[in-house]
Amino acid sequence: MTGPRDALDRRTLEMLVCPLTKTRLLLSPTGDELISVAAHLAFPIRQGVPMLALDEARPIDLSELRRLPDLGPDADRH
Repeated sequence: MTGPRDALDRRTLEMLVCPLTKTRLLLSPTGDELISVAAHLAFPIRQGVPMLALDEARPIDLSELRRLPDLGPDADRH
């Protein structure tokens, strides 16, 4: 169960970048992953801590990227 202490602070999110591409990360709609659009990777957030190791990430495909509210149809431009 996640609570307020497990939430990722917005300022912290703004400082984090993808370890592979060094581009910004987006918070997933469910709030449990950070998405790298450039790398097509999703990094889990566990107990409020982003797991930014490449071996922790899961690949995401273009159709999943297109479903992100911040991107929509523009996802294939990244």
